[in-house]
Amino acid sequence: MTTTSAQPRVLIFDTTLRDGEQSPGATMTHSEKLEIAALLDEMGVDVIEAGFPIASDGDFEAVSAVSKQTQNATICGLARANFKDIDRCWEAVKHARSPRIHTFIGTSPLHRAIPNLTMDEMAERIAQTVTHARNLCDNVQWSPMDATRTEHDYLCRVVEIAIKAGATTINIPDTVGYTAPTESAELISMLLNRVPGADDIVFATHCHNDLGMATANALAAVAAGARQIECTINGLGERAGNTALEEVVMAMKVRNDILPYQTLIDSTKIMNISRKVASVSGFPVQFNKAIVGKNAFAHESGIHQDGMLKNAETFEIMRPSDIGLAETSLVMGKHSGRAALRAKLADLGYELADNQLVDVFVRFKTLADRKKEVYDDDLIALMQDT
Repeated sequence: MTTTSAQPRVLIFDTTLRDGEQSPGATMTHSEKLEIAALLDEMGVDVIEAGFPIASDGDFEAVSAVSKQTQNATICGLARANFKDIDRCWEAVKHARSPRIHTFIGTSPLHRAIPNLTMDEMAERIAQTVTHARNLCDNVQWSPMDATRTEHDYLCRVVEIAIKAGATTINIPDTVGYTAPTESAELISMLLNRVPGADDIVFATHCHNDLGMATANALAAVAAGARQIECTINGLGERAGNTALEEVVMAMKVRNDILPYQTLIDSTKIMNISRKVASVSGFPVQFNKAIVGKNAFAHESGIHQDGMLKNAETFEIMRPSDIGLAETSLVMGKHSGRAALRAKLADLGYELADNQLVDVFVRFKTLADRKKEVYDDDLIALMQDT
């Protein structure tokens, strides 16, 4: 059996502060960005994309401040394919212990039409701007925006150009969440097989969730050879969001038998940062969100609750403590059974004989039929009337 330490390493590139903040209404203050960046660094994120320095003076100042305070992670700024953007990005990230410039241009037919560039003109722009970025910084990431809708021959051509110009990471964005897992894997495999120099750089995957497949697409890309996942806390991001950091990290941790890769993420810090991002962004986490949703470790069904009380592995594939939660929640409601009620009452300090439990259970069910959820205070009131 392969030990975790011997498994291929997957870098976690968090873009909560850049792509995540682009969600309408998710703007964060300067101090909030610094707090989130510190939590990301503490949990073991490899690369923090701190913002888009040319976008505003505020973004520039935030990226600069994150660069100065971060102890471990590489700090990355985003720049379009022009010298002014790249220079501004470098001015912001150069203070970092480990800086990175991330430059991009849209390569699909739809995106080539926006600057009205021919294929040859765009190829020349890529060579010039990646070279310029590399002259400033040893760590350069290049992205062909809308890569999944770019002609394969042209994609191979421009990726080769970027590598020759000095890019050390090539990110393959599914900008509009268009691809599917099989295609995601095939695209990475094709680039690794066809592009000269592909073995010398890191391929990254950046997926959006428009069709609900961001996590699956990212993991498929990793299986094909990508070694960096771009993601956000809670899947925060434009439109339907980005690949969720907590999902890919826990998928590789829980299913390491079929996803034999390692990250440096301390998963016990996931819940804390999830709640912080939800709070500062104003985007609450949906109750049934994988890993970090309120109901992810909550059980109301009587059969499930009874199984959980006897052996948690019957209905949970990971422990709440794995993500920083104290314990599983047995939600008391109309589907709850006697075993769960007895356990919940015991937690509240009430030990019941069997005949007492029968009486209380009848009254509990009557109450549960009237309420969506029965809270501890309701149960205490019920016992006080006994």
